[in-house]
Amino acid sequence: MALSHRLEIRQGQGLVITPQLQQAIKLLQLSNIELDAFVEAELERNPLLQRDEGEHEPAGEVEAVRDASLTHVDAVADTTAGREMDTPHEDVSPGERATGDGAEAGAEHAGGQIDWSRAGGGGSFESDDGYERALTDVPTLAAHLRAQLVQAALSPARNAVAEILIDAVDDGGYLRLDVIELAERLGCPLEMVEETLVILQGFEPVGVFARDVRECLALQLKDQNRYDPAMAAMLDNLELLAKRDMVALRRLCGVDDEDLREMVAEIRALNPRPGAAYHSEPAETLVPDVMVREGLGGMWHVELNTDTLPRVLVDQRYHARVAKGARTDQEKTFVSDCMATANWLVKSLDQRAKTILKVSSEIVRQQDGFLAYGVEHLRPLNLKTVADAIGMHESTVSRVTSNKYIATPRGVFELKFFFTSAIQSSEGGEAHSAASVRHKIKGLVDAEKTEADVHSDDAIVEILKAAGVDIARRTVAKYREAMRIPSSVERRRQMKEAV
Repeated sequence: MALSHRLEIRQGQGLVITPQLQQAIKLLQLSNIELDAFVEAELERNPLLQRDEGEHEPAGEVEAVRDASLTHVDAVADTTAGREMDTPHEDVSPGERATGDGAEAGAEHAGGQIDWSRAGGGGSFESDDGYERALTDVPTLAAHLRAQLVQAALSPARNAVAEILIDAVDDGGYLRLDVIELAERLGCPLEMVEETLVILQGFEPVGVFARDVRECLALQLKDQNRYDPAMAAMLDNLELLAKRDMVALRRLCGVDDEDLREMVAEIRALNPRPGAAYHSEPAETLVPDVMVREGLGGMWHVELNTDTLPRVLVDQRYHARVAKGARTDQEKTFVSDCMATANWLVKSLDQRAKTILKVSSEIVRQQDGFLAYGVEHLRPLNLKTVADAIGMHESTVSRVTSNKYIATPRGVFELKFFFTSAIQSSEGGEAHSAASVRHKIKGLVDAEKTEADVHSDDAIVEILKAAGVDIARRTVAKYREAMRIPSSVERRRQMKEAV
């Protein structure tokens, strides 16, 4: 077979991600702090960009610049001033109340002009060793607890409560939140918050989520199976231990000198700050990106927090002067590139604001049951549902909901907080929430009275499928273990021993 050279012309299509598109994607997933740093770096790098301070400037000169410079920015005012919902939540069922018209959400507003003037200072958020730090740093206590929360497979309502409790844990591992106030704010039973706290207190490191030193030490002693009435009496009188009043401690605990010495040694071996071993981050004030409030007639009003949106201008007058003075091709190219970059940045900031508002409005529409009635009314929700409703790609929704926070009447939450798992229906109907499926599994197990009644995981799968729940065996096993239900073999053995 002979080899030969030949020329061919082929036509094809391919997706090319331009530097401008990469910048727009990056801006979309930045938090408000990172966005401030990015804009600050661009202001230092591009002489045609300037920050709009909006004060102490001659009106005549400023207006001339603004008229020529804000062609892209002004459009975002239609989306950022907020929007009223069309239907009061008394008139429809939870989760079905409208916040707008889907893909066109945010097209109208109640009036007003967006203020892009406030932005933090401070250089680039990027660094050459960023990936190295991500790989070598000790994980934060919150990240460690959230990793265990995923494995716990709690119901959506309990998972929501757990997320808030994790956020309220300080660097030492102590809970700095009143559970009664939390229950009232979320509109859920106090018992559910307390039961969720008990589950979280079983996480590693042992002793986390304690509300005081006594509870922290008690959790560690219970884990070592060393918590008895004598230990409880000592923990109730830690001030005597601090004073070294051994006579009073011996009398209160009802032990002799040798037992008392052993108990004191055990107390001293415990860790009063179980969270201190994990990396701690400097405390930062959490500023929400989106604000939600209840308007007249029970309608939800969604708007961007303009304090987090930096406002930049393209200095058209300076560009005209510099472009006129450019002589060489290199100078002309530089001026042209700066102008294109400046215009694209303004346009990207505009699009970012519109996209965040559109996604947030759809999330509020989907989860308005939570806003109106509390955490138990969180609906199963995923990225695809939101993406399909607003005509965007799932990856875009994922970027928008990362590191973005929304202020609601029930508190400040990350946008990802509102995404809860669901179990699909085997009959093509509405999806079942994971919480309801776990309740069905527990009900089947509780109904077992004899060894013949015990259901294996495979049998539970078949029963659930017959009831319209499409679920895998490994999912049943995961839910069963999360609820601390023994396997079918262990349950039969327990029934046999009971007889």
